[in-house]
Amino acid sequence: MAKVLIFGAGYLGNQFHERLLGSVLSSVDIVDRDAVLTEIERVKPDAVLNTAGKTGRPNVDWCEDHPHETFRSNTIGALVLAEVCAHAGIHLTHLASGCIFYGPSPDPVGWREDDFANPSATYSRSKYATDLALSLFPNVAIARLRMPIDSKPGQRNLITKLSHYPKVIDVENSVTVVDDLVDAIRQIIEKRATGIFHVVNEGTMKHRDLMALYTEIVDPAHTCEWIENDELVGQGLATRGRSNCILQNTRLKEIGIEMRPIDVALRDCMVQYADYLNNEKNNLET
Repeated sequence: MAKVLIFGAGYLGNQFHERLLGSVLSSVDIVDRDAVLTEIERVKPDAVLNTAGKTGRPNVDWCEDHPHETFRSNTIGALVLAEVCAHAGIHLTHLASGCIFYGPSPDPVGWREDDFANPSATYSRSKYATDLALSLFPNVAIARLRMPIDSKPGQRNLITKLSHYPKVIDVENSVTVVDDLVDAIRQIIEKRATGIFHVVNEGTMKHRDLMALYTEIVDPAHTCEWIENDELVGQGLATRGRSNCILQNTRLKEIGIEMRPIDVALRDCMVQYADYLNNEKNNLET
C-alpha cells in the first residue's frame, strides 16, 4: 500500500487513518500553503488524501451563515493542496460530495459523473466549485460520496443522525457505506486514477428502509414521525432544502472497482453498529 498523507483530522479523516495501514494524519490548515508544504516534505508521501472541509455544526445550515469560512476550507484549501501536489508530482484524491445534485437526473438511471450539477445550498455550491476547478488538474481523483453510513456510532453517521431525529423525511437516495468507501479510495490511490468518481453503493436506499432495519436490529422500541420532504423547511427543521439524488457509479466500474449492493452492505453495517453499542453497554456495566 502506498504511503498516504491524509489532510483533515475530522470524522472521515480518522476513519481512513484507522483503516489505511501506514497512513499519516495531519490536522494542519490546508489553506496555509507553507504548512502543507512542510507536512509533505516531512512525510514524503506517495499520495495525498484530502478529507478536510466544512460541513457545519450541527448541520450544513451553518454554512448558510458562514459562506466565507465554507468556501475558504472547501474550495480554496482544496486548490492549495492540488497546486502543491501538482508541483511535487504527487497523486491527490479529494473527497467530494454527491450532494451537489438536487432532484431527478436527466438520465432516468441517475446522475452521471460528467453531468452539470444544480447546487442550491452554500455547502453544495462550495463543493461543486471545487469539483469544477480540480477537474482541470491531471493528477487528481475527485471522489463524490453521499451521506456516509458507518458501523460505528457518531454524529456524522447517517444511522446515528436519523435515529435521533423525532421527524424524518422518507426519501430515496444513493448512499455510501464507509467500509466500502475506504476500500474504493484505497484502490483509486493504488491505481492513481484521475477524474470524477461517484463512490456510492449499488442500488438506492430510502430513509424508511434504514430505520426499519435499525428497529429490527438495534432498537425495537424506536419510533419517529414521517414527514414529506417539503415539510423539512416548512416546519423550521432546516434552513435550506436538502439534496436528494441518485448517482451512477459507472466510472468506478470502468476501472474495476465494485461497490457492494446497498441492501447487503447496510445490513452488515447495522449488525456491526448494534454490536458496537452492546459492547459499550457491557463495558459500562462491568
